Amino acid sequence: MRVLIVGGGCRGLDLAQQLIEDGHAARCVTRSEDGRAAIEAAGAECWIGTPDVIGTLRYALENVTLLLWLLGTASGEAENIEPLHGSRLRMMLEKTTDTTVRGVIYEAAGPVGGELIASGLIEMEFAREKNAIPYALITADPLGDRPEWIGQAQGAIDGLLEGPRRTGK
Repeated sequence: MRVLIVGGGCRGLDLAQQLIEDGHAARCVTRSEDGRAAIEAAGAECWIGTPDVIGTLRYALENVTLLLWLLGTASGEAENIEPLHGSRLRMMLEKTTDTTVRGVIYEAAGPVGGELIASGLIEMEFAREKNAIPYALITADPLGDRPEWIGQAQGAIDGLLEGPRRTGK
């Protein structure tokens, strides 16, 4: 299995490293070459791209089993963060149609706040209804207990891999 991790920072790298130790492959997105060393040190494949421009991520989906959208701690100006849980997320979910992606994991917690998380959940449900894209949620605090967050992420991964149409509900 190969995952594509978009966002997540250090916790995403910790999850990637754990998955790699378990015999899986991970591709992690970074906005610039500055992030390459940490990604490769974790044993993951580095992909230069940004969720702000979905076109930079389209080919990162190649041979990916699960997409992990870990942007609950995204920071910056509101006008740049809102689309990551709305229009950009919708565009990325549309790109997963007719690919090897069997499911999406959405980080439904974090300092971005409840309104943006609710927007993201609407997009996840829309993709499930429109294109039968199963999803699972990580609701553990991304800034809290790291082992709890990783355990929940691994549980979400396992749940999606159990069946082709299992959802986060």
